[in-house]
This record gives sequence, C-alpha cells and structure tokens, in this order.
Amino acid sequence: MAQRDATHDLARKSWVASANTPGTDFPVQNLPLGVFSTDGAAPRCGVAIGDQVLDLKAAHGAGLVSNPAAAANSLGPLMTEGRRASAALRAEVSALLSEGAPSRTDLLVPMAAARMHLPTTVRNFSDFMASYDHCARLGVRRDPKNPLPQAFRQLPVAYHSRASSVRVSGEAITRPHGQWQRQDGTMHFGPTEAMDYELEMAVWIAGDNAIGEPVPMSSAPDRIFGYGLLNDWSVRDVQRWEMPPLGPFLGKSVSTSVSAWIVTAEALAPFEVPAPAQEPPALPYLDSAWNRSNGALAVRMTAAILTPRMRSEGAAPFVLTDTQFAGMYWTAATMVAHHASNGCNLLAGDLLGSGTVSGPEETARACLAEIGLTGAVTLPNGETRRWIQDGDEIVFRARAEAPGAVPIGFGECRGVLNPAIAWPA
Repeated sequence: MAQRDATHDLARKSWVASANTPGTDFPVQNLPLGVFSTDGAAPRCGVAIGDQVLDLKAAHGAGLVSNPAAAANSLGPLMTEGRRASAALRAEVSALLSEGAPSRTDLLVPMAAARMHLPTTVRNFSDFMASYDHCARLGVRRDPKNPLPQAFRQLPVAYHSRASSVRVSGEAITRPHGQWQRQDGTMHFGPTEAMDYELEMAVWIAGDNAIGEPVPMSSAPDRIFGYGLLNDWSVRDVQRWEMPPLGPFLGKSVSTSVSAWIVTAEALAPFEVPAPAQEPPALPYLDSAWNRSNGALAVRMTAAILTPRMRSEGAAPFVLTDTQFAGMYWTAATMVAHHASNGCNLLAGDLLGSGTVSGPEETARACLAEIGLTGAVTLPNGETRRWIQDGDEIVFRARAEAPGAVPIGFGECRGVLNPAIAWPA
C-alpha cells in the first residue's frame, strides 16, 4: 500500500525545465515507467520527465540507479521483484531528477525521438465490468426490469481476453471481419459495421502468487504495480451475436491498446479516495478498511475522436467522453482479490482491464454503444458518427488531481482504425 513521501512534495521541482511547465503530464512527482528505443537500438526501460525520457540503462551504468532490473529491456524483471523494488527505484530517480541534483542531460532522450514499446510481455489479460452506469445503461436493452448482471453487486464480473493482441499506443487497428445476424434475421459475414471503443483503466500486476494461493484484500493493493490507459476495442455487431452463453470472444480479441507509460501505484498515493458505498455490503473477502477509505483513485479520463476530415482541417480531437475513475463500483484491489480468490496464480506482467469507466452524467458515457442510445454524435464540423469509421483515430487521456497534490498525467492511448483487409480468395 503506497503512502505519501518526499517524492510527492508540492514544492519539488526538476532540473529538467519541461517537467516544471504547468499542465505537464510528467512532473517530477509522477515518474512513470515505460520501455523505449532510439535509432534502431534495443528497447530499454525509461522514465518520463517533462518532454524527456530518462534512460534507466544508462543511469544504471553510471552508478546512479542501483537495481539491475532497471537496465533490462522490459519492465518484467522489476514487476517480478514487486512493489518494494519499484518504490526504491522511484526514490532514486526522484533524487536524481530533482532540482539541486547535478544535471545529467547525457542520460536524457527527447520524447519525440523515442519509439515506445509495450512495457512488458503481457502474460495474461482479464477484462472486468465494474461500472454500475455502463452495465445499467446497456442492460436495459436486454432486460429493463433487471438491467444488471445477476452477480454484479456481489463480485467484480470479468472474462479472460486475448493477451497476444495487446498493442502499445500508436499502433493502428485493422477493421475486423466477423459473423452476425442482421435485424431482418439474415446471417452476414464481412467487415464489422459497428466498431467501438471502451475507455478503461489498465491495471498492471506486480509479483506472483503460487497456484492455489489466494490473495487477500490485506495484500491485494501491494500486487498492483501501476496503472495506465486501455482501449478495449469492441466489435459490437459480432459481440451481440456471439455472447450468449459464454461471453465475448472475437468481438473483443481483435486488439487492445494500452498507453506506453505506467503510472506507478506509489505515484498515485496522493490521489487515493474512498471507494463508493456498496449495497449490499461486499462479502468479507472483498472488503477492507483500507479499501473503503483509499481504494478508489481520483482520475479524470477522456476519450476523443479525430476524423480524417478533422485532421486535414487541423482541428483538435473532439471529446466524446469525460468521466471519473473514482466512481467505479468495484476497485482495483477487489479485482485482484477476487481474481485470485480461487487460487488463480496472478503473474508479474499480467494485465487487468477495469471495464468501461462510465459515470452517471450524460458526458460520462464511455463508449459509443452508450452514447448512441440517444442518437449519433454530431461533431463540430458537421460530421456525424454512430460507430468508428475507417481513418478515425481514438485518443484517450487521463489526469490525476486532488487537493494538496501536484496533478499528474498518463500520457496518451491512441489508435487509428484502418480499413479491413480483403478476404482471402
């Protein structure tokens, strides 16, 4: 469980000038971790600071960072070592980059020159459905009298998704083919006609538990390495047809985009807030005093669209969703505890998706399936969208904000939808 320390000091500045710019995602109080490469060199771990990347391999080689895991080509080794290792690295990097320390510009790489990679090989990927408002809105179409899944108020509902198709922000998505039943009852196979986004939080797992060994709520927070943004690209026409009775399959496995930077749990300590009240109260294995008082995170999340026409006109992305992660019915700690309650062995580098982060406000509908319940979206230039069209780019951003804390950001999670490939002859 993370606590505030000197690395969160409001007055702390960095000798990296861009890290002190108002509104930056990456002040010295953040220090998110990622994996990058330059000029064809092998990938290596780095820390985002302002508009620069601190090369951790170079910092370790200079004797300024002690843990050899920081010099690896992925965050996997650091995730395996767990939260103590990430907290110790954060303290060293904070001291190295803070104002008053010697300026080591030789250890910096301009972010614009860095190619970002997945933070680690995704071992497993499970996606949750933890927003009351998302479930209630879409569930009304299925059963107006009982819109929520039967178990929703008792446990964080989830399914296992596809780890191999997780992609880092910036990689394009190809419109998939699929099978579905049209409204007139005829069967169809071809490129999807209902491509959607889902604005989610990514939860990255630290450490391992042996198979058969549960993770209690008392230790669940310490299994969370950090957080990022996640776009659970959704093929709605295929998904609706295939879901009964086993749940999503090809409607979800086509691709999942994650942001390149992982904001560590230590960095988010100042933004912990009480979890929403639950009715009925959670069973004891999903309850703890810490979760009730600190289990949620004050993070504002947005999803925006940039169409080809907007891009050609030099327009900024148009915000479709503006929501708050703190309102999720189930917290990340409960997701971890429930996932391992049957003895499932969660592994370092496992990825959990929070589920669509929808809130009660009309502006907080976090996917087009919800937004479209009241009709197509009209964009500022007059274009309309019911679903994502070829060439459209979806851009997620998020920012943690709380009184007495320096706001920190998550960077972007973006992806453009390319046309479907021609079906093989």
